[in-house]
Amino acid sequence: MKKYKEKSMKIIFTISAGISILAVTLICLFLFANGIPAMSEIGIFDFLLGTKWKPANGLYGIFPMILGSIYVTAGAMIIGVPTGILTAIFLARFCNKKIYKIIKPAVDLLAGIPSVVYGFFGLMVIVPGIRLLFGGNGTSLLGASIILGIMILPTIVGVSEAAIRAVPENYYEGSLALGASHERSVFFTVVPAAKSGIMAGVILGIGRAIGETMAVIMVAGNQAVIPSGLFDGLRTMTANIVLEMGYAADLHRGALIATAVVLFVFILIINLSFSMLKKKVTT
Repeated sequence: MKKYKEKSMKIIFTISAGISILAVTLICLFLFANGIPAMSEIGIFDFLLGTKWKPANGLYGIFPMILGSIYVTAGAMIIGVPTGILTAIFLARFCNKKIYKIIKPAVDLLAGIPSVVYGFFGLMVIVPGIRLLFGGNGTSLLGASIILGIMILPTIVGVSEAAIRAVPENYYEGSLALGASHERSVFFTVVPAAKSGIMAGVILGIGRAIGETMAVIMVAGNQAVIPSGLFDGLRTMTANIVLEMGYAADLHRGALIATAVVLFVFILIINLSFSMLKKKVTT
């Protein structure tokens, strides 16, 4: 009986893995089958490096959206990564149980808040704050970066904390035995030993930031131009797809799907880069 249960569970797990692979394969086939022809018709260089997006005039340059996605993601990383890692270190090694019971559920709650709520918060609080402090209309690269920096915190904190807690305790105790302080043992022994897991959290945070749509639409300004500063509006690739897919047709629709192909390649490059970094760290 036990043997049959093991075989049946093995079959179920294999089918589940196969479904996951099939889903990814179908997504890739759909994107590339519909996006590549449009990209070829427009011209790969005109599409990727063109600075004007005016479908009514037959101009499909997504370079401003590519830069917009990169800028917003970089801004979110600058805000979210140090905050998230330091919070994870605090929760894992410095926080007492009473405070932990307050902070940990609050961080977990951030992960459950819908994107549109983040966007509404940004629109009602962050955008007016930027407008009051720095002028302009407030919808800007800075506002989008702040919102995304907050949104990626649960991912970075959760994964980084788990990685830090997974470090064997004898690493920490050995450092103390050699005369190091608690702080020095944590930052120079425990944290370096968990850097692979911390990097995983950062990469997942990057994936969340570059793929976010609704919150960015509400606070970024949605201007298909290359931003010249922190307080200028911009449009990301995801926002471009969502804003225009509802009424797009023919080549316009194909250009939007091709934009999704570029975004997919970006995420693929990020994941491959993480795999390469992880190999270097573990060797």
